[in-house]
This record gives sequence, C-alpha cells and structure tokens, in this order.
Amino acid sequence: MFGSLGKKFADDIANQIQQKVGEHLSNKARENGSTEQATESLGQVTGRRKALFIGINYYGQNGELRGCINDVHNIKNFLTKNYRIDEVLVLTDDQTSNPNKMPTRKNILAAFRWLRNGAKSGDSLIFHYSGHGGSVKDTDGDEEDGMDETLIPVDYKQAGHIVDDEVHDVLVRGLPKGVRLTSIMDCCHSESILDLPYIYTVNGDLQIIETSKNEGIATLVGAGTRFLLDGNKTKAITSIKEGMKHLMSSASGGNSAAREKAIKTRSTEADVIQFSGCRDSQTSADAQIGGQATGAMSYALITSLKKSKNQNYTHLLKEMRQLLNGKYTQVPCMSAGRKLVLDDLFAI
Repeated sequence: MFGSLGKKFADDIANQIQQKVGEHLSNKARENGSTEQATESLGQVTGRRKALFIGINYYGQNGELRGCINDVHNIKNFLTKNYRIDEVLVLTDDQTSNPNKMPTRKNILAAFRWLRNGAKSGDSLIFHYSGHGGSVKDTDGDEEDGMDETLIPVDYKQAGHIVDDEVHDVLVRGLPKGVRLTSIMDCCHSESILDLPYIYTVNGDLQIIETSKNEGIATLVGAGTRFLLDGNKTKAITSIKEGMKHLMSSASGGNSAAREKAIKTRSTEADVIQFSGCRDSQTSADAQIGGQATGAMSYALITSLKKSKNQNYTHLLKEMRQLLNGKYTQVPCMSAGRKLVLDDLFAI
C-alpha cells in the first residue's frame, strides 16, 4: 500500500503503540501483584575480566548447525574490541587438532571451572554459548513448567546432555559476592538454562507470575495497528501468531511451589545476569542474515550494542526483542540470581 518510507512509518507507529500498551499493562501487573520491583544494586567491575566462548555446529551429525561458530567469532571480536577482557577461552568443534578445545561434555564443565576459578569481588566473568539446547522432565521440583533445560555438547550421544541443575551447580553456585557473571545463551529452551530465579519484564520489573498474557495483548495491538497503516498482511499475521502464542502460554499459569523452591535454592550472592535467546518453550533460530549464517539472538545483541553502547540492561533487552519482532517467533529474555536493579549501563 505504501512505499518503503510509509512502511517504516507504519512500523515505527505500531512499535510505539505496542510499547505503550505493554508499559500500561506492566504497570497494572505491578498494581495487582503479578510483578514486583527489583531492589538490589549492581556492583561495580574493578578487577580482572575472563571470558568463555562455546560454539558447536555438530559437523556431520543430525541437526548440524551453520552459524554457531560464526556467533562465537562475532561476539568475541565485538566484545574484545569494545571492552577490556584479560583472559579468553574458546571451545568450538572445528578445533579438531586440539582435543582440549573441543566442546565435549567434559571440556565444557572444565571450562566452567576455569572461568570461575579464583574469582573475587570486582571481577567480571563472561560466558557465551551458541549451539543446541534441549528440554527434559524436571525431577527435583524447581521448574515452574515441569521441565529442565539442557546444553547439548558435541559428544552428547556418548556423554549425554548437561542439565541446567548441573550448569548452575558448576558455574554459578557459590560465586562470591561482588563477582559479576554475564551469560549470553543463544540456544533453544534457554530462558532458565542457568536456573536463575528472577525473570525480568521489559520494564525492569521481576515476574511473580507469568506475564506472557500482557506481552500477547501488546503484540496483537501492534499487529493490528501495523496492518491498518500499511496493509502488510504477512507481517501482521506473523505478529498475530506471536501474540497468540503469548496468550496461550499464559493460560497454563505457573507452579508457585517450584518458584519458591527456585528462589530458596538458586538465588546468588554474586551479580549473575543472563540474556537468553528465547523462552523455555521456544526454539532459537539458526538464521542467514547479511549473507552469513548466525544465531538470531547473537546477531540481535551485537546489532543493539553497535547502535548504542550507552544503554542499560532493560533497554538492551527491549532493543533485542524489537529487532527480532515480526521476523522470528523467539522472544529474548533476561534473568538474574538476585533482585538486581538493572538500570546501570550494560558493561562487562
């Protein structure tokens, strides 16, 4: 109906309306007790910075991926160019000549221990993973959806998956107060892959109950506005499907006993923050963007930070969601190990 400028205008207006509706519903959610405000301050990074990058393409296996090693190189190059990093470890399954650098189950767990070894207050740890993620039945009652999430190492057929309980126990549990761990998880079923108890809304509040319904309503309003303005039926239908998925997922509710157990057993003294590529019920896209195979979430993170490094964590989450909205069904998420106020500028 419109040219490219008209379509951009329609997108901008629809996105603004969707954002405003989301903000209004989030305020209502806070009033009725389905969210709460964060209260704890984020510590300052003053010490050493270590980074672990893991990318697995699963060469020659069923479910082979294309963009995960590219993701590692892209994220690593961006972070080392724009932030100070003192030590780096990279595990990718193209390093066949060096068995210690292959992302096997044993090597991944050893890399977790390397990353946290000697960490003290003021230190910053960075973990980026791009590869397959899985989902299995929860056996200890700490998952609201009844499912544990998993990382899938390159030798999973022989060694098995790494369940989120073990990821938390080896990488997160017992990190000293004042240490910052920033995790970037570009894999399927990744929302709670570190088993952190506090999930954030795009307005920086903490979810007490599932707030997907509000996101679904906001997405549907944005889709309707976009269609009325530019008549783009395909894009509108994509957004409507996304909104309906939010609404349907909200209908299942949550397990409050599981949430209470997670808070009791998974809260951290350290400042642990995770960006994930999607909700636990979703998959993350192995995409083709700009002529290169890449994970959609890794691409969104780099693109958002290139746009502006001077944005806080909540705004960065909004930017990432905005970039993927209407193109992919996945919804990037953010979680933490304690009730952190994440209005500080993103930093590692």
